[in-house]
Amino acid sequence: MADIPSDAPQHCPGTASEQAGKTSACQGCPNQNLCSSGATKAPDPAIEEIAEKMLTVKHKILVLSGKGGVGKSTFSAHLAHALASDATKEVALLDVDICGPSIPRIMGLEGEQVSGSGWSPVSYVEDNLTTCVMSIGFLLSSPDDAVIWRGPRRSGMIKQFLRDVDWGELDYLIVDTPPGTSDEHLSIVQYLSSAHIDGAVIITTPQEVSLQDVRKEIRFCQKVQLPIIGVVENMSGFVCPKCKNTSQIFPPTTGGAERMCEEMNLTLLGRVPLDPRIGKSCDEGKSFLTEVPDSPAAAAYHSIVQSIQAYCLSHVTREESAG
Repeated sequence: MADIPSDAPQHCPGTASEQAGKTSACQGCPNQNLCSSGATKAPDPAIEEIAEKMLTVKHKILVLSGKGGVGKSTFSAHLAHALASDATKEVALLDVDICGPSIPRIMGLEGEQVSGSGWSPVSYVEDNLTTCVMSIGFLLSSPDDAVIWRGPRRSGMIKQFLRDVDWGELDYLIVDTPPGTSDEHLSIVQYLSSAHIDGAVIITTPQEVSLQDVRKEIRFCQKVQLPIIGVVENMSGFVCPKCKNTSQIFPPTTGGAERMCEEMNLTLLGRVPLDPRIGKSCDEGKSFLTEVPDSPAAAAYHSIVQSIQAYCLSHVTREESAG
């Protein structure tokens, strides 16, 4: 793949796209003629390098949602916590939200740093169980620093995370993504295209304003042939910790995730109710699953994680049968 100049347009479709050099965003780009001619369509050698690197990673799971603020990072972190609770499993969490990295805070690793040349993940340790974590947040001098990068540079960082980080032997690599269906999403799918991604977990909340964006994410997955493990409905009602009654804070006016899954032939993995203690645990960098293990939300998380594990196991079986 030809290098894209640092002054490429903000909404550059990427050289691998069929729209390369043809969209309105390409107007004025010095590489427009090159891209539209198809001369840039040669496969990026990093794809095979990453595939080789990922041979030691058994399962790769992306956490996606077209909507911001639905709890992708919270779910990604607790998926990692739940999987790592099995002492026989090696788990890593990769944060590819380049402009809004929140995983360091949620995992209690804010202030940790890695050198630009070290590329070793930072370790989250709880009860002698370790999760490896990588985020651009570890490369910033302050959590308040703004990352003001165009798409190609963000994509380049994702490439480095996948190719240059010393991930080691892993059972699960969980990838937390930003909202939308743009550069970061195209890059992570492209760079892992030869590494056998198990699939994506789609996060939504019950209201239609969220489901509209989530449907776009589902269409994105279908277009790039990314398997969808299932959908999680987050903030699905509020269970009072005292009286145990459930209130609908975000009413599912169009049927919520369940109706959407029926219409789009997807699996509803489960519903996670609102619990203020989830937010408190994330702010404090602790696992909600160990802080409040008997809560309805913790039970929902565990049930969803079991379904994801079962899917990954069946994915391996299907690959072995195909091979």
